Amino acid sequence: MTRGRGWSGAAVIAVTVLLLATFGARDGAPQPGSELRGQVVQVKDGDSMVVRKGGDNVGVRVFGVDCPERGMPFSARAKSFTTGLVGNREVTVVVHDVDRYGRIVGDVKLADGRSLGRELLREGLAWYYRRYANDPDFEKLEAEARAAKRGLWSEPNPIPPWKFRADRRGG
Repeated sequence: MTRGRGWSGAAVIAVTVLLLATFGARDGAPQPGSELRGQVVQVKDGDSMVVRKGGDNVGVRVFGVDCPERGMPFSARAKSFTTGLVGNREVTVVVHDVDRYGRIVGDVKLADGRSLGRELLREGLAWYYRRYANDPDFEKLEAEARAAKRGLWSEPNPIPPWKFRADRRGG
């Protein structure tokens, strides 16, 4: 991992231990379908946050969507939208996986049962991340936002975040 964003070996071990303690999971990671309930204490960007469970902070990445990166059009709007829905509020995260940065990747459920990922897609503030998700509802929500030119789809040729990140890395 590069540019100071990577985790040291000790940090990865600490996150793994925390996840095991939090979920009591086997095989070193939370099991798909398990749930984490806690308060969102920090929104990092449109699709990632920190959730406090008990006295522990856990990084969470929203499953199935990819919001614009900092410096891209609609990045600040996506972060603001997410903050408005989950900032300092209780959420339930239905676990799908743990990513390479040690964050839980999950469906973030609002108190009223709505899915944060679906709301981001509906508002045109995220791409459906087909590489990691296979959900016809996500595809439909993205298509509806595109057709209505909502959010990032109001731009003539929005660049997907995965392409933006690859271009920044030089490939």
